[in-house]
Amino acid sequence: MMQVEPWLVLSFAATIFFIGLTGVFIRRNILVLLMCIELMLNAVNLTFVVFSRQLDSLAGQMSVFFIMTVAAAEAAVGLGLVIALFRTLRTVDTDQIQLLKE
Repeated sequence: MMQVEPWLVLSFAATIFFIGLTGVFIRRNILVLLMCIELMLNAVNLTFVVFSRQLDSLAGQMSVFFIMTVAAAEAAVGLGLVIALFRTLRTVDTDQIQLLKE
């Protein structure tokens, strides 16, 4: 079985993380922001798995399950909030949502 070099996987995870970070800073759509946060969480998961594999420890892989649970809850709650905001304001643009400023 062929093994992938850890530095290659870590550089891929870093690329995914910075794509997500760039999307968080640049985009204004709440749905895109949530997807970018999910991208960042998946990059961290990939990093945990690589280091867990390198150290022959299951602690990193157990952390991945907790992160996936948090990501699923974040997606469910975030999507519910986005739907509620869209029903009241008819937009998901972060520049036009000013409910918390009043």
